[in-house]
Amino acid sequence: MDRRDLLRAAAALPLLRAALPDKAFAQAYPVRNITMIVPFPAGGQADLAARPVAMALERILGKPVIVDNRAGGAGGSVGNAAAARAEPDGYTLLMTLSSLAVLPEADRLFDRPVAYEVSQFMPIARVLADPTLLAVPASAPWKTAQDFVEDAKKRPGQITYGSSGPYGTLHVAMEMFASSADIKLLHVPFRGAGPALTALLSGTVQAIAAAPGTLKPQVDDGKLRVLGNCGAQRIASFPDVPTFQELGYKDVEMYIWAGLFAQSALPAPVASRLREAMAKVMTSPDVLRSFEASGSLAAYQDAPAFSQFVATDSARLIAAVKKIGKVE
Repeated sequence: MDRRDLLRAAAALPLLRAALPDKAFAQAYPVRNITMIVPFPAGGQADLAARPVAMALERILGKPVIVDNRAGGAGGSVGNAAAARAEPDGYTLLMTLSSLAVLPEADRLFDRPVAYEVSQFMPIARVLADPTLLAVPASAPWKTAQDFVEDAKKRPGQITYGSSGPYGTLHVAMEMFASSADIKLLHVPFRGAGPALTALLSGTVQAIAAAPGTLKPQVDDGKLRVLGNCGAQRIASFPDVPTFQELGYKDVEMYIWAGLFAQSALPAPVASRLREAMAKVMTSPDVLRSFEASGSLAAYQDAPAFSQFVATDSARLIAAVKKIGKVE
């Protein structure tokens, strides 16, 4: 197909959509490339989830699935909003994190225009669900979380930590820990977890809360040390790292999940096609091996269970954000 044929085919798609009933349109889907927006730079949890999933979806659906790192900052809000505004036709998907529901509440907290609403999205499938971990450079003086807390109490506001942006998952996790430990840290926001991790490795910041898959390669290389786990239970990739609840910080529980979303107005047959494809993706040996190698085990949920999970987790995170209040 030459360029003119391709342009004619693309121009005909809206007419095809209008002429066919939903079921017939879904049976034809997809007829062109699919874009999977990741609202963060490469190197973070959403990107780690998106790339093997996109490759597997491409094999199953028979059309290219292009990962688009829409790293505009704002904790992922820019990319989330772009996906929310896209045509609800199955050709623009979103692989995003647990901060999805938090960011609109942060906009309201600061009386800013709300970039998008969670109601604009339809959950398709949960992919990963890991606790956030507190990591510091291997050269840091803190050997335990208690060492970190004791030093922070002596030097309020002087220990810096990086995040993926204000009210993003990493920011909320650290502020949740700081509140429970009654310490004050200095927040340094970046455009994503990848740049925040780079800043930690270069010495620009002194700590980070991030997903196991983001941290494990650096820990294995002896560059980072993990001090605490924000989950309710220890995890297989870091079995010797205690949970903060074990250490007495009962209010600290934070997970960084990654999931695939489409627009809420997506035709039901197309949503069903995507759900069926994701069920296959999440049993693919290549995908499971990729996640396991990174230290993040697959945590698949189909749309009904994922929708309930998002509602429950979001309510808890929104409450945490309101407790944190206005923090730049």
